[in-house]
Amino acid sequence: MILIDHKDRRPIYEQVIERFQQIILCGAMPPNTPMPSVRSLAMELSLNPNTIQRAYQELERTGYIYTIKGKGSFVRDISTVVNDRKKEFQEELQSIVDKAFLIGMSGGELRQMFEQCIAKNIETISEKTTEK
Repeated sequence: MILIDHKDRRPIYEQVIERFQQIILCGAMPPNTPMPSVRSLAMELSLNPNTIQRAYQELERTGYIYTIKGKGSFVRDISTVVNDRKKEFQEELQSIVDKAFLIGMSGGELRQMFEQCIAKNIETISEKTTEK
């Protein structure tokens, strides 16, 4: 479920956060699904439980999970998080488009670059699924 890259310069708890965000956003863990317990996940990944606890606290702070005292942590309905992320993406994309036009790119050039980026992403995804 979660893979830690020890060569990655980012802290391990950030890797755990990012991986759970991806899993939740793609729908692999639907709303109200229980999260693995801090202890069991720490043992599975051979990490300090404090690292997992820190990741869970950040996931809760950012709206991906919620905690019920004595019961554990659960996946939150993230439709509002998804909408917020889409809005952020729209703003980032607008900034990129603005910069492209400032350097004299045409709409056609921009579309072509965007299509190349999409094709590259699709290629990467298909490579990953054929490896499994």
